[in-house]
This record gives sequence, C-alpha cells and structure tokens, in this order.
Amino acid sequence: MGLKIIKPVFEAKSSIKVAPSVTRFFYELEQVIPEETVVKIDTTKFFDDEGAPVESFPALELDNSYINVYINGVVQMADNFAYTAGENGVGNLLITVPEGSNIAKGTPIIIEVINFDPIINTSSSEKE
Repeated sequence: MGLKIIKPVFEAKSSIKVAPSVTRFFYELEQVIPEETVVKIDTTKFFDDEGAPVESFPALELDNSYINVYINGVVQMADNFAYTAGENGVGNLLITVPEGSNIAKGTPIIIEVINFDPIINTSSSEKE
C-alpha cells in the first residue's frame, strides 16, 4: 500500500456575547467642598437605583470594567477621583477638588460601575 496523508477535518463554531452589568450609586453632598480639598465618601452614604442604602461597592473586573463619576451630572476626569470597592469602612469614593473649583452643598454625586461578563460558546465536530 502506498503512503497516504491522513488529515482529520473539524468544524468549529464559536460565539461571544458581552453582558454588561451596570450599577449606579447616588449621593448628595452634605456640605460645601472647597478647592484643593480631598473628601472621602463611604459606601453607606450612597443609595442604589431603588433608593436602598448601599452596604458595599462592587469590585471592578480586571480588564473588563470601567467606572464613571458624575458631579452635578458632569462626568469627571479620572485624576479627580479614586474608587475603592468593598463594604462599609473599606469601600469609598475619594474626590479631589482642583484649585479654582468647589462643590456646593446638595450637589449630586453619581458613581456608575460597568463590569462586562463575556460569555463564550464553542463547539466542534468532526467533518465527514
């Protein structure tokens, strides 16, 4: 018998779905925050979308998430805030008020956390 090339043939299919998980937290400043001040707002000061008190901030999924902070409805530059996930006493939002700015009492602060959960489906079968 002569030599043969044996070549298995497979058919593979895959699909990727991205399921975003969006969580929002709301707070109104209790006092004026003057320029060049850093203010720390704990998780328990915030309310969720249903108006319930927040016990913890969600963790950010590595390379699959982002966060926006809005002050009085305006999205803020990343250097003006720091987000720490976790429960009361750990989780918080730090806001750095730059020179020449202040934040008035009663101003709404909104945190928007977006985590993505990619769902990958793959299947393969031998082709005849």
